[in-house]
Amino acid sequence: MIVTVTANPSLDRTLEVAGLVRGHVNRISAVHVQPGGKGVNVARALVSNGIPARAIIPAGGVEGQQLIALLTDYDIDVRQVASAGPVRINVSVVEPDATVTKLNEPGAAFSEIEVGDLLAVILGNVADASWVVLAGSLPPGIAPGFYGEVVRSLSGRGIRVAVDTSGPALREAIAAGPALIKPNLEELEEVVGRKLPTVADTGEAARELRDLGVGTVLASLGGDGALLVDVDGMWHAEAPAVVRSTVGAGDATLAGFLAAGAHGVSALRQGVAWGAAAVSLPGSTMPRPGDIRPESVRVRARIDGGRLLRTG
Repeated sequence: MIVTVTANPSLDRTLEVAGLVRGHVNRISAVHVQPGGKGVNVARALVSNGIPARAIIPAGGVEGQQLIALLTDYDIDVRQVASAGPVRINVSVVEPDATVTKLNEPGAAFSEIEVGDLLAVILGNVADASWVVLAGSLPPGIAPGFYGEVVRSLSGRGIRVAVDTSGPALREAIAAGPALIKPNLEELEEVVGRKLPTVADTGEAARELRDLGVGTVLASLGGDGALLVDVDGMWHAEAPAVVRSTVGAGDATLAGFLAAGAHGVSALRQGVAWGAAAVSLPGSTMPRPGDIRPESVRVRARIDGGRLLRTG
């Protein structure tokens, strides 16, 4: 069982437009409403490929009811944490060239009691977990050190933890020594405090985080695929894709990596294949087995220091 924790879930509305023009009426050609938040997306990707997943989510208000209703379409073991505030609504505007403009709400503020309830539900629902995924932003009222606290608690029980967040929450989690982190390029640059223009630069930054106690770094690089740095070495992988929407692609990459054992080239290949499949689908739709093509993934063990990244 893979358990995901989404402290700040959302209802994701993806609007497809012919072109976004500020200050003008923009006609929408298609609308997709899906359950959202990084951990929710990871769970959706896993169950879409026959892998059991449990999703722990705070959900309050009418929006929370809608989120739970949408999740009934998936075979996810949902553990709802009562929350007084409503679930946030995130809007993504997608243009034909796959340019995405995102408008994300901060989420409802948590009380001290609600923070304690969330932690209690997490610790009470991970006994059968092979991995626990702590994913996404923290809402107002939850301190940046929350994920780090969870990492320390679960590591003490011998449970492997993967973290996919950003900013202070990521820095605090890194200090706790999680088994895996999955930053994107921008998040990795922020945590090391410098630009990473090449694949080799990205690999060096990942090695620095391993020196701080992180077991494995899986860095998603957008159109440049992903970079894996672990105890056995460094590999870069990428796959061709016709991009329709990039929303949730990094979450699909993490799900594929975990589904394939979260170690080595074979897991990297699956992760990149899942991510490439996700970008070809509308909204934050997660890929199913028929969408995924691991044979199209190219893996390199030798990193060319002069190769510039297209992202970041």
